[in-house]
Amino acid sequence: MAEEESVSMENKEQNGNSFDLNDYTIIKEGDAEILMHAKNEVFYNKTQVNNRDMSIAVLRTFISQRKQEHDAKLARRTKAGNKAPDANAENPGDSVQHNGEFIDGSEVLKDPSHGESCSIPEELTKNLRGKGREELKPPRVLEALSASGLRALRYAREVEGISQVVALDYDKASVEACRRNIKFNGSVACSKVESHLADARVYMLTHPNEFDVVDLDPYGAPSVFLDSAVQAVADGGILMCTATDMAVLCGGNGEVCYSKYGSYPLRGKYCHEMALRILLACIESHANRYKRYIVPVLSVQMDFYVRVFVRIYTSASDMKNTPLKLSYVYQCTGCDSFHLQTVGRTVAKNNSVRYLPGFGPAVSQECSDCGKKFNMGGPIWSAPIHDQEWVAAILANVKSMKERYPAYERISAVLTTVSEELPDIPLFLSLHNLCATLKCTSPSAVIFRSAVINAGYRISGTHVNPLGLKTDAPMDVIWDIMRCWVKNHPVKAQPSDQAGSVILAKEPVLQANFSRAVASLSKAQAKKVARFLPNPERHWGPKLRAGRQITSKHVSLLGPKALNVINNHEIGDGNHENGNCSNHENGDDSNHDYVEEPALKRKKTEEFDS
Repeated sequence: MAEEESVSMENKEQNGNSFDLNDYTIIKEGDAEILMHAKNEVFYNKTQVNNRDMSIAVLRTFISQRKQEHDAKLARRTKAGNKAPDANAENPGDSVQHNGEFIDGSEVLKDPSHGESCSIPEELTKNLRGKGREELKPPRVLEALSASGLRALRYAREVEGISQVVALDYDKASVEACRRNIKFNGSVACSKVESHLADARVYMLTHPNEFDVVDLDPYGAPSVFLDSAVQAVADGGILMCTATDMAVLCGGNGEVCYSKYGSYPLRGKYCHEMALRILLACIESHANRYKRYIVPVLSVQMDFYVRVFVRIYTSASDMKNTPLKLSYVYQCTGCDSFHLQTVGRTVAKNNSVRYLPGFGPAVSQECSDCGKKFNMGGPIWSAPIHDQEWVAAILANVKSMKERYPAYERISAVLTTVSEELPDIPLFLSLHNLCATLKCTSPSAVIFRSAVINAGYRISGTHVNPLGLKTDAPMDVIWDIMRCWVKNHPVKAQPSDQAGSVILAKEPVLQANFSRAVASLSKAQAKKVARFLPNPERHWGPKLRAGRQITSKHVSLLGPKALNVINNHEIGDGNHENGNCSNHENGDDSNHDYVEEPALKRKKTEEFDS
């Protein structure tokens, strides 16, 4: 976790910097250290250590996977090169020879009986076999929105094999801070990291296919950067993208989400996973415009944001499969039933494949379970959002280097939960919501999981919600299981027009078996591995945009301690400018405007902590 300490005047003199280091604090995270001003001039959020640690873990795995892919490619080319001369020897009459040359102008090897060597010239050997033997260049990283430069510095200092990190920002104060922090971190940072004052969109558009890694971590929506970002990534490179506008993505402002991301969100318990899938669909849409497509390797929802890691490839033929990976969602307004309808489908005939619109509608006008209407949302990414091999490799890397990750416990818990998810099941159900619809007591997760498994279906948890359950069981099976549960645990009579009453009025077709199944607990659950951890401290969440004046109304975001430190610093600056330091010298804090949390909020927080 980030550590803060005061900076002495001696450090200022040693570094030879022209600024007053008394105005800064050193923030250490991982192997990087930055100088942070107390006046919120440059954005920094301690909470994002989870984001940065996860990105470093993915980046290390990407570099390893990239090398393996390159070696495999070289092996295939070498194998093909070895076969090429043999094939020519078997068919010597394929080319017509004239005056010691082939008709196409290439030289022919002279007969060895004339005293000449029959060995293949070195240049020809390189042409035949050496085309794929070029060395793999170290990856270049672009951090499009760098702010203080902490993320770029951590990449440069902690991830081996990176050749260059380019840090961009459109704010002069941020670029100055980034350059100051680069110098502060020594020769390694100075040799690898460079900071530029530039509009990230213009820079990425003017540097197409130049970066193996592009990192987008904006304050809010990343939608305005996506079109240029998908062009800046080299073929086979990785795009790492964060979205913090969760109110928009989770259905608070559906029309705004549609205007930014091209999808309409629904307000269900699965809204955070739907936010991930909306972001992936948006990135895919931008990539398709340039004959490119994405392959997600990891997609997570943590704290107050979503973060996706996608490989980007160029292929006009593979791009045609995009409609097969997108779906519309029908969500019942009365119960928890939801259904997906793919945008497109394929029909194979002989050796050809035709791409056609998807069949629809997937549901009738009224819900078959409760008789209510449907809301329709999407389109969303309905293909897998993780690559389980990548997840296993990332988790293994994190566990082997746990001392290198300040947020090890949190990211390992998230990765463990992700590794247990069913990869091919979009969205999830909430057991508590099912019971709320029926007004019944809730079965334990183990009992419900067992009933689903005993019915012949798969089920798993989800990293997004500790109460969420992913399953391939259709909704009529889910409601049959709940009907059988209610028969053993009766409920009070409810009005006949309520959704729960309509569902319970039907007799179950499936007789549920609630005996405990072996697979009802995942491996991590069986070993009691922590999967959902509380926040490490209070006020762990989003912070103010850089440059905004911090006032007492921001106490819920920053906490009274941080707010009072800032107020004291401003008062100290005022006294210093006026030549009046008597209050500080005498220990008189009468002029300090201390801020406290509202009593009711403080009481609730203390009760929660206890």
